[in-house]
Amino acid sequence: MLARRAHHRPRRTGPPVTWIEDPAFVADAPFGPQTLPYGVLGDDGIAVRVGDQALPLRPIADHFGALAPLVSAGDLNPLLAAGRPAWSELRARVLELVTAASAPRGAVLAALGGEVLPFQVADYVDFYSSRHHAENVGRIFRPDGEPLLPNWTHIPIGYHGRAGTVVVSGTPVVRPHGQRKTPEGPVFGPSQRLDIEAEVGFVCGGPVASRLTPSRAVDHVFGVALVNDWSARDVQAWEYQPLGPFLGKSFATSISAWITPLEAFAVARVTPPPLGNDVLPYLVEERPWGLDVRLEVEWNGTLVSKPPFREMSWTFAQQLAHLSANGATVRPGDLIASGTVSGPSRDERGSFLELSWGGKEQVDVDGGRTFLEDGDTVRITATAPGEHGSLVGLAEVVGTIAPADTER
Repeated sequence: MLARRAHHRPRRTGPPVTWIEDPAFVADAPFGPQTLPYGVLGDDGIAVRVGDQALPLRPIADHFGALAPLVSAGDLNPLLAAGRPAWSELRARVLELVTAASAPRGAVLAALGGEVLPFQVADYVDFYSSRHHAENVGRIFRPDGEPLLPNWTHIPIGYHGRAGTVVVSGTPVVRPHGQRKTPEGPVFGPSQRLDIEAEVGFVCGGPVASRLTPSRAVDHVFGVALVNDWSARDVQAWEYQPLGPFLGKSFATSISAWITPLEAFAVARVTPPPLGNDVLPYLVEERPWGLDVRLEVEWNGTLVSKPPFREMSWTFAQQLAHLSANGATVRPGDLIASGTVSGPSRDERGSFLELSWGGKEQVDVDGGRTFLEDGDTVRITATAPGEHGSLVGLAEVVGTIAPADTER
């Protein structure tokens, strides 16, 4: 079992002056006023998370002036389409309201729980941006070849997933069927090597656009969320050559119920590790958008990994620039994910394929595991540094494995 990270907390000078009475709504907790992520609480509509509670915005929509229709919508898509000026104005107004000494007229706090997928996913693209992960997978799948393929340091590698199987955190994940190779030949049935991929996702918005530069791409990213791109490794290993992932990935992708605005990560911005070669001009960033996000992965309640997002070699701005370089559009509701986040040490690997080294090494969970069994639960959490020593939170992404559907 891994030791939990000890966060250095700023010293409190006294309780914040705010009408919200929640011990988790403070700057040295992940969901204090420095974070303010957006989600959707079923029939209550759009809400902002404040500590361990939520503030529905529809009942106080008249406090937002021209932005009232955006906070009164059933999901975040109208807000995503509105673009960065509206996002910044809304965040500033929300901060005013939640840190005021008295509650705005009509405000009622709601308990967490019952969150739904906060936006309609337009397209989903998953990248492959961790050098450590790519080299580990190369060594496992191609032990006699070079671990890193020659294109990896020149181009953000990715694949198109299925928007229709992106699900909100807490949704059970049914063990998928697929074709896999055995010594006797191909067979069809439930995956025997079900895995996770601990990732960071970026939710897009603004006007429909293509051929973005990295600097322009930033204005098309509304916020950040944790993603688990569940993977059937036995299905993937048989199908992925020559065209890449298909059924081994497309059955389910889980995303946090709360989307943290990109503006909350200003202090967390870092320069990614060098690629070892120059990139083509369309991928050059004037100031890189690496992020110091620190993930933790729990398997049945046991902390098994602490993947460091700052180790990712390609940034979301470069990914969007590449994605749109051929004329493809970026639309409100598009979700791009980083790919598995892994670091250089064993306890920083963001998949069980890596932690078990292809199933050869036991992970210290429930007496020893390699891949997921029915009933297993995986929980991924993360924080990033914020202003004045605060913590910025990314809401958890959780999934429990349900048995394969035997009906056909």
